[in-house]
Amino acid sequence: MNYNTLKDIIGWDIVNWSKSIDYWEKRRDWSVNKLNCLELGGREGGLSLWLALKGNHVICSDLNTPEEKASEIHKKYACNSLIDYQAIDATDIPYENTFDIITFKSILGGISSYNNSLKQKTTNEIYKALKPGGTLLFAENIESSFIHRFLRKHFVDWGKDWNYLKFDELNEVFSSFKSVDYITVGFFGAFGRSEKQRAFFGHIDRFFEKCVPRRK
Repeated sequence: MNYNTLKDIIGWDIVNWSKSIDYWEKRRDWSVNKLNCLELGGREGGLSLWLALKGNHVICSDLNTPEEKASEIHKKYACNSLIDYQAIDATDIPYENTFDIITFKSILGGISSYNNSLKQKTTNEIYKALKPGGTLLFAENIESSFIHRFLRKHFVDWGKDWNYLKFDELNEVFSSFKSVDYITVGFFGAFGRSEKQRAFFGHIDRFFEKCVPRRK
């Protein structure tokens, strides 16, 4: 996949966050297409684009319908015929046993800003909406180290309110699921203040990831 397409799918901190795509590509058989998929929190529609490029049908959703913004990028790749747009609250998904794949990127911290229990409520709703044997593919910020918490609180506009997923919460938050497999990536990339800086630090992360504790 070329960099520009990956950038349209991922949106920011491409070097680190794109590792989720690499991981997902290896986690299931993609030779079968025409799957029924749902993207939650898809304001810009990047993950919907990725799934539609594989020939799947996707509902691209956000709390308010993301069609106006997300459809531009889908038309750019001529895959908009495979994508519908809906307003869906991830804590109250109006589907049951419907989707083969549900995906999201960086939404749990915002949803649960003032109520930590909404993390698990969201994943329970996702489980309900998946078909038996369905798959959730997610990428989410982890709380990480003390320095991450300090800098986010003081230098990131939403850092004070965002409820970052804690490493020790993973098993509880995703307890509905039969199995949970994940990797953790990135450390320095989060310190970049521009995409150019995040890319630079992201490449440094490639050398240090095996040395940094998984929970950081």
